[in-house]
Amino acid sequence: MIAEKLLSKNTVPLHVSDTGEDALGMMNDFRVRHLPVVDQQHYLGLVSDEEVLENDVEAQVGTYPLQQTRIFVFTTDHLYDVLRMVGIKQVTTIPVLDPDEKYVGLITLEDLLKALTHLASFAEPGGVLVLEMARHDYSMAEVARIIESEDTLILSSFVTSDPETTQVELTLKLNSQDLQRVNAALARFGYEVKGTFTEKDYDDTIKERYDSLMAYLNV
Repeated sequence: MIAEKLLSKNTVPLHVSDTGEDALGMMNDFRVRHLPVVDQQHYLGLVSDEEVLENDVEAQVGTYPLQQTRIFVFTTDHLYDVLRMVGIKQVTTIPVLDPDEKYVGLITLEDLLKALTHLASFAEPGGVLVLEMARHDYSMAEVARIIESEDTLILSSFVTSDPETTQVELTLKLNSQDLQRVNAALARFGYEVKGTFTEKDYDDTIKERYDSLMAYLNV
């Protein structure tokens, strides 16, 4: 899934003639804290609510000394690249430019959450399994072979690691809620099962994170 497919259908950018008051009103309406400023198709930069308040709210945003001019992704960038940019820059929207660096739209955190939910099979029924292992022991092919030998399929997976340790954590979404046989099979091969989650536990966790994100967007 690429950025071009994630463009928001409801959120619009700021134009150079919009005032700071206009910007704050739009941010409130769209429930975001950042909006791109454009002059026709020319992307000028990203402005935050804090920057608006630091300047003259009655002045046009086109007169603001925009600092965040290099925060954007291209239409062909993958969802993961978009997530990486949003995470690094800690923004609530990300502008999308074409190969000629012309503005084509923006992506909100809500758009990203919906896309990630679809991509990671969150909506599919099943259970979640979390494994912890040393980096040199990590083999997705081996883990998949063991799980599939128990007539269970991996719907999605995420690997997280701490650069200060030699451990990695592998989170798997499986197509079965009965994980006892899978747990036993993994244990036989020396894998440490750090945690398992049923559909209800998983839904509650996702809902809690979604609610937290929505609360952040409403700030």
